[in-house]
Amino acid sequence: AAARAIRNMGMGKLVLVDPENCDLTKVLKMATHFASDVVEEMEVYENLQEALSPYNYVVGTTARLGKRRRQINTPSKVAENLVSISGENLVAILFGPEDKGLTNKDIRYCDALVNIPTADFSSINLAQAVMIICYEIFNAGCAESQDFLPRLAARHELEGMYDQLKDILVRISYINPENPDYWTNKIRNFFSRLQLQAREVSIIRGICRQIDWYGKKCFNDGQKSLSSQENPLEKR
Repeated sequence: AAARAIRNMGMGKLVLVDPENCDLTKVLKMATHFASDVVEEMEVYENLQEALSPYNYVVGTTARLGKRRRQINTPSKVAENLVSISGENLVAILFGPEDKGLTNKDIRYCDALVNIPTADFSSINLAQAVMIICYEIFNAGCAESQDFLPRLAARHELEGMYDQLKDILVRISYINPENPDYWTNKIRNFFSRLQLQAREVSIIRGICRQIDWYGKKCFNDGQKSLSSQENPLEKR
């Protein structure tokens, strides 16, 4: 049903992450001939980070609301945003397992979240959610043309930056090494709102390298004065 929704609304490819008991023959029969190409061309990955690596903007779907579920959008609002973003960027809509949805760890990889309001029940089934989101994106795409946002940093570029930031902040004792994710998740939320471009990520990583170099220099010399040791800034 999800494959049919993707095909009907003219969306892109279907990506599965660590699927359980995925019977391609059975799925093809359920998808019907009209959507068989979506199933045949779908990609399967072992983990979420690998699956999202090439994408510049990721929207997660959630039925749960709470302080960790930030930047909650309605389907129509997120669709409107995605139309302007998708011109120069690869966009992914992330759906969790039907029985439990996305975990807080999954949410870390999302730039924004979308919640589908319902009258009596807190959640709907996966195929319904896919259809609603795909329809809203299709509908927003039919509106008058608009300016596209520039290319954003890809997910693998952002993850590299986050890992580097966490390492530096732990080593300068800014965050607790026993629970680094508490603060790094807040940092992720902050940068997600900024929609960083690749060049901006490169600048931040350059700052981290400079901090790392200076820290090692001070440790090795036993003082805070710079000497003739090679400075990474001089390589620019």
